[in-house]
Amino acid sequence: MKTTRLRDAIVWTLFAGSAGFAFAANAQTQDATQSTKTLEKVVVTGSSIPRTDLETASPVQVITAKDLQASGLPTVADFLQRLTVDGAGSIPSTFGNGFASGATGISLRGLGAGSTLVLLNGRRMASFGLADDGQKVFTDLSTIPMEAVERVEVLKDGASAIYGSDAIAGVVNIILKSDFHGAVAKVSTGVSGNGDGNRYKASLTAGTGDLNKDRYNVLFNLEGIKDDAILASDRSDRKWIGTGDLRPWGYSATGSQFLGGAITGGGAAAGSSPTGALGILGLDNKYHYQSLPGCSQFSNISQAGGGGGCLWDTAKFRWITPSDRALNLFVRGTFKVSDDMQVYSEFGYSNKVSKFQTTPSGTSGAWGYPGGPVNASSGTGAVVLGPGDPDNPYGANARLRYSAWDVGPRVQRTDNDFYRFLVGVKGTFGSWDYDAAYMHSGTDLTSTRWGYLRYSAVRDALTNPNSPFGYWRIGANSGLNNPGIYSYISPTLHANASSVLDSIDAKITRTLFDLPGGPVGLALGTEYRRTAVSLTPTTYTDTGDIIGLGYSAYKGSQSVAAGYFEVDAPVLSTLELSAAGRVDSYKEGATAVTPKFGIKWSPTPWLSLRGTFAGGFRAPNPAETGGRLAAFTNAPDPVRCPNGTPLTALGAAQSDCNQSIAIITGPNAHLKPERSRSYTGGIVLAPTADTSLTVDYWRIRRTDEINQSTAASAIAAGNVIRSDNNLTGIPNSGTLLAAEGSYINSAATSVRGVDLDFTQRFDLGTYGRVNFDLNATHLISYARQDASGTVQYAGTHGNCDTTNCIGTPRHRAQLTADWDINNFSLGATVNYRSAFKNVPYAGAPCNAAFADNTDAPEHCRIPSFTTVDLSASYRFANNFEVFGSIQNLTDEIAPLDPTTYGGMNYNPLDSTGAIGRYFTVGAKYTFE
Repeated sequence: MKTTRLRDAIVWTLFAGSAGFAFAANAQTQDATQSTKTLEKVVVTGSSIPRTDLETASPVQVITAKDLQASGLPTVADFLQRLTVDGAGSIPSTFGNGFASGATGISLRGLGAGSTLVLLNGRRMASFGLADDGQKVFTDLSTIPMEAVERVEVLKDGASAIYGSDAIAGVVNIILKSDFHGAVAKVSTGVSGNGDGNRYKASLTAGTGDLNKDRYNVLFNLEGIKDDAILASDRSDRKWIGTGDLRPWGYSATGSQFLGGAITGGGAAAGSSPTGALGILGLDNKYHYQSLPGCSQFSNISQAGGGGGCLWDTAKFRWITPSDRALNLFVRGTFKVSDDMQVYSEFGYSNKVSKFQTTPSGTSGAWGYPGGPVNASSGTGAVVLGPGDPDNPYGANARLRYSAWDVGPRVQRTDNDFYRFLVGVKGTFGSWDYDAAYMHSGTDLTSTRWGYLRYSAVRDALTNPNSPFGYWRIGANSGLNNPGIYSYISPTLHANASSVLDSIDAKITRTLFDLPGGPVGLALGTEYRRTAVSLTPTTYTDTGDIIGLGYSAYKGSQSVAAGYFEVDAPVLSTLELSAAGRVDSYKEGATAVTPKFGIKWSPTPWLSLRGTFAGGFRAPNPAETGGRLAAFTNAPDPVRCPNGTPLTALGAAQSDCNQSIAIITGPNAHLKPERSRSYTGGIVLAPTADTSLTVDYWRIRRTDEINQSTAASAIAAGNVIRSDNNLTGIPNSGTLLAAEGSYINSAATSVRGVDLDFTQRFDLGTYGRVNFDLNATHLISYARQDASGTVQYAGTHGNCDTTNCIGTPRHRAQLTADWDINNFSLGATVNYRSAFKNVPYAGAPCNAAFADNTDAPEHCRIPSFTTVDLSASYRFANNFEVFGSIQNLTDEIAPLDPTTYGGMNYNPLDSTGAIGRYFTVGAKYTFE
């Protein structure tokens, strides 16, 4: 329900605190007293050795609970996906129709969520039940209770020498509160500027017991979130966001990816429409399509450029964001057995239900299953309207192109239960500190789908008068159907997934002896870990009987035993050296040895130079060694669209230059692990206590990459399925439908760039304190090499074989400024991503064209995008605080992106520009 009153109330409440601030601000100064403190040693992500200096040889970005709260964002995932180090392969919650619908994942350096290791309190969690793209196993960030987070540490270089597999691009370590006293209740609500997308959130955090006095502490956190969906059609006032029809912005009907129903090539091909189009074999032995009547009943848009088809706007059915509801629980207990020993336990549980809706299913297309490809568009498997069907005016089998609007939109619901239990002991024995724990974690997931068409039932109902419910009447005559026919042709579909992780780990640390710069630290550790995953195929996809729905299924387990060491040696007061090494031995046969070395030189207290070298690896997962996949991607057709120009005179269309095709991938039990080498080198400047600047160069080279055979390589090798609408004079040149391949160790990727982190604090005395933080990433190169050569993705829309076809911009930056004075805080964040070329890789022809065949968008360039977020809070008393935020303060509209399939005409990187201005307000009460 749209709630403009709620929106207006939020605006008023958000700025009401400013008035309170004006009266509360005063000129009173207080003498600051400073007491001498003993520096506590802490463990920084990327190391097992406790230390007092938080700046290590490795670059680590620390995000505090205050940073999370001040952002106004509802979840940890939303915050992390705005970091400048996140890139291609990131899995946003708005991508509701992907393989991993219902989850969110982060992809450091654009190397994919599977190459980013996510930890909770320094230990792993079970992976999400659905592998992204049917292959990429990752950790779902949406299971993390935000209100229980103490800080997040993002390690920006390889860390397999410490943590093992998957830490190629870096590590995200989410650290929850461990010693909490009191109770805090927090509620908030949000609404978009359009009055929809309502969000409700409530949490309770409580802790009791003092470890020193009571010898125990128990922390409890309960968090609930409910998000309402946002419909694309409710953004009709935001230019291209709320429509699939891009003709007002210079595109053709066939160049509008989300405008359906066009007939192209002079009748040689047709898109799916709500009236249906029929193809009849002519005297020239080719099929010619004509639309059935009644288009005005379904579409109120111009039919210009539709070639006689029935053009219709798919935005009518599609959602921008899913509807979600989530419940997260976290409990931690610590008991102090003695001054030298503590026993601790953690329990986490999360239930999330996510629902997403997209366009109705068509009756044609191509897809795959373990038995091979299915072609419902042409040949003997084509879906046809039988000669006896009352809607067929031709009296002969006619190929059908129909969008089943009468069945309704395709809907997917994901119901995921996540749990994690850990029990451990830590303490001191002699000169050694020790920490050992057992962990059991898992996910149980059910995926339910509606609105998909069963291939065999559809063919029966369109051709057989004796089918269980007679003929399926289509288009304008759909109202004549027996209602029971819909459960016959569109049954409810199910898939079940599970993921289980059991691990035992132990580490010991101590100082060995003193060097001129301080004591040498040593850490030794061991770990045993077993994972088991299972995904049953969605109903009927194991026989290829669901139109257009890809197949994904796997089952397997993996066991690994590991041992590692780490040494930290302050050779001089100005020079620190570190080294680590780890051996991972997999029961399945692979063994990985990974080293890491670091150096930090501090010639003055305010200047440090640092650098690291690290080996890394990612072991093949069961989805790759034993799973099968039939997915979809976009690819240019070099036959119908050579050098980026469609052969329209011969019957091709602009859509052939960026064709959506099925890609069918088989398993490979002989895969090798991916390997990597990463390097960092940087400078840390801290001329004052309030100023710091770090600049780090980084480079990662990943080899033996496990990939699906690329669409381009399959097309080049001829491993494709085409329709039979051949171009005039060119045999086997029909529209691309599918490509076939397997998982292979096929490529190497080298990425390199520069990170800049700048912090400046200003103490304004009675006027409070102002803080500035700038984080920026410049991507120098993203080069991928395989048997066909080397391509450069930096600054382009590639690699479209990764999630969302999200693109690889060269620059991302985030500037945060906040002002704290007395009981009032005001903050602003500027988010920026640079423009990038709308090409699949550097030097390639443009992905899209305007109706006049010039490159699209203008100059073949997706423009840059900048948004501003505002947040504020005011404490009326020590125990009561109100807060609010506005995301996308200036209501910027996401630039038009005609290529990506992760969002309708906008890039998933820019989803805030699709949603529009968004308001949140809430209150926090601390019980005394």
